[in-house]
Amino acid sequence: MQQLVAIARAIRAELSRVLNDLPNVRPATRARVEQAIAQLRYSPSPAARALVTRRTRTIGLVSPGVSDFGPTSIAMHVNFAARAARYNVETVSSLDEDPGAVRLVVESLLRQRVDAIVLIVVDVAVLEVVRGLDLSIPVVAVAASPRPSPLIVSIDQYRGARSAVRHLAELGHTRILHLGGPPSSPDAIERERGWRDELVAHRLDIVEPPHGDWSAESGYRLGPELGVEAGDAVFVSNDHMAIGLLSSLRERGLRVPEDVSVVGFDDVPEAGYLFPPLTTVRQDFATLGELVMQKVLVAVEDPDTVTEDTPLPTKLIVRRSTREA
Repeated sequence: MQQLVAIARAIRAELSRVLNDLPNVRPATRARVEQAIAQLRYSPSPAARALVTRRTRTIGLVSPGVSDFGPTSIAMHVNFAARAARYNVETVSSLDEDPGAVRLVVESLLRQRVDAIVLIVVDVAVLEVVRGLDLSIPVVAVAASPRPSPLIVSIDQYRGARSAVRHLAELGHTRILHLGGPPSSPDAIERERGWRDELVAHRLDIVEPPHGDWSAESGYRLGPELGVEAGDAVFVSNDHMAIGLLSSLRERGLRVPEDVSVVGFDDVPEAGYLFPPLTTVRQDFATLGELVMQKVLVAVEDPDTVTEDTPLPTKLIVRRSTREA
């Protein structure tokens, strides 16, 4: 009898993994289960499943109250991936990046009985709050961090920045300036760290950078503070600030790329249609959204098997805003 019970539990576990689209199922097993489901015309009842499993197939998504390209793209692709996995998403925008305010948002989602929470982190203080949370459900953070964690998913901002600076150094530029993002932003911190380390690797001088707020306006306003001269190159922490910088340089009579090379980060849709088209670092937000949802599914169904993931790679997109010095 005990053996039959064990077999039944094993079958139920495999059925659950297939229905929840978990990645750790053998292809042959998945095919047999899906064939049986089709033959029996089985359709699971969400209400019944919630009563049995105490799960609602709903995740809470905490997104920052900003319209910046990166966080907005991440939130969109997390929603797409959740829908593909047959999960609902309760999205809450945190207008205040104060850690206490974020904690209140998390508590509000817990009252809605979500199965997991995904937090898009744009402030290092919030990331520390996430690390200290002790909840009954998993919290998956989307954040750049040099400290890996099983429940952190990220794109490799650090190596992406190094690839941009390496490109400029290989073009022969010996003075590579940086226009940084907000000092509290995990992405900006990692991009600046990559810029510094790549300059050190090429034995080039470091000029302390000004910091913008991701907007084109701040790139335009801070352009004069960079002290750009003919022959220089600038690695800008995001494309929108690079757009503002291009305008600032043009007003000063500096041509891009004839006098100054400029590289951005993000590959926003308009980057290829600027004058000149912008060399930039592309992030794969679609794959990031899928990885976040895979992490959620494993953390909900089998939390002991959650492992650290290597940050997703970026891709340098070379256009006409850079040239040999």
